[in-house]
Amino acid sequence: MDPIARIRQQFNDSIQTKQQALEAVAPGIAHAAELITRALLAEHKILCCGNGGSAADAQHFSSEMLNRFEMERPGLPAIALTTDSSTLTSIANDYRFEEVFAKQVRALGQPGDVLLAISTSGNSANVIQAAHAAHDREMQVIALTGRDGGTLSELLVNQDVEIRVPASATARIQEVHILVVHCLCDLIDHQLLGQED
Repeated sequence: MDPIARIRQQFNDSIQTKQQALEAVAPGIAHAAELITRALLAEHKILCCGNGGSAADAQHFSSEMLNRFEMERPGLPAIALTTDSSTLTSIANDYRFEEVFAKQVRALGQPGDVLLAISTSGNSANVIQAAHAAHDREMQVIALTGRDGGTLSELLVNQDVEIRVPASATARIQEVHILVVHCLCDLIDHQLLGQED
């Protein structure tokens, strides 16, 4: 396959995955945005975590919250648990890598806060441990997953939200996840500021 045809196939696969995911993820996105907005209005914060590309998505979300998305507004309290290399490596070294997010959730999380837990497979051990820690801290969990939702999906409780991308390719799931992040940012801004398009 020539390079242009291969690029075209990547674009088409991404577009098709997003179109197929729309109906499956839209209700969860709306519910998650409402949950985050309520938490922010009650002066709570959002903690975010994930690995690899999902770590980048967690950081992307927190940066859009802390700085701005598409309109001017005060910064909103969101923390990516993926960015402090000294904390991450000390926890991984002194305990185990599965605890790198959970220990931060236990230290920083408060009842009423929200954990945005991102795992394309739903089986990332450190994200799963973070969700357990969030429940221990009386926090709600928003899980961005793919495939069958994995173990992360199984441990969610009634007040939690899962946004599961019905796809199997990691790249396609991540592409939908970043769109989900942008939809959340847009809805949160709209709900907080009440501005029409």
